[in-house]
Amino acid sequence: MSSDPGSDPDNTVRVVVVDGDDETELVVERGRVLRDVLLEAGVSPYSRLTKRANCGGRGLCATCGVRIADGVEPDHWHDKLAERFGYPRLSCQIEVEQDLRVALVEKVVWGRRE
Repeated sequence: MSSDPGSDPDNTVRVVVVDGDDETELVVERGRVLRDVLLEAGVSPYSRLTKRANCGGRGLCATCGVRIADGVEPDHWHDKLAERFGYPRLSCQIEVEQDLRVALVEKVVWGRRE
């Protein structure tokens, strides 16, 4: 599955989304928010409960956490702590500026992803 990033290949990046044993490759426009890209592609970072009960991408609820393989430096306060202590990063606070490998995580406290 890929999104249609437009006609400028220099303005696109590749995002590989890992969900258990499944991998989905997306081609997205540079500068997009990762949470939005995931939701549009139908690979939600939310659990069954938190897809309805979340902060709408404002970086307040920590329910859209994902694991980033490498390369994206945190600039949001939560992501700086997440990187330091090994917690998932907030997909709503990550702008896609380069190729990424993103793993969706199980949400144990907030209910399983389905």
